[in-house]
Amino acid sequence: MNEADMNSIKVDVETRYIEEQSNPEQNFYVFAYTITIQNDGNQGAQLLTRHWVITDSNQKVQEVRGDGVVGEQPMLKPGEQFVYTSGTMLETSVGTMKGSYQMVADDGSRFDATIDEFVLSTPRVLH
Repeated sequence: MNEADMNSIKVDVETRYIEEQSNPEQNFYVFAYTITIQNDGNQGAQLLTRHWVITDSNQKVQEVRGDGVVGEQPMLKPGEQFVYTSGTMLETSVGTMKGSYQMVADDGSRFDATIDEFVLSTPRVLH
């Protein structure tokens, strides 16, 4: 797989605070995130594993590694996308997530699809 193809997996993120599952008095904040993974390349690629780095505003870091996403290892043909929603818990009202998906292309080459850092925040915290 050439360098252009390795950068052909685009990852978009939307986040939301889940107030009804959170308990700020107990430093328990729940966030959902919806991920769209789009294959803009010219060959198929399968998501094998994920790696997340989750940091709260106290600089507490959690690393999460595992197979697939939401129990699946989606195969994305050129032009296809896969959308899923998952969640995380923080001890603070603001935090960040970033990471990568480890992918394998149709030609057998392996590469990482980068997930740029995004912010998790309760409403009205960031000004």
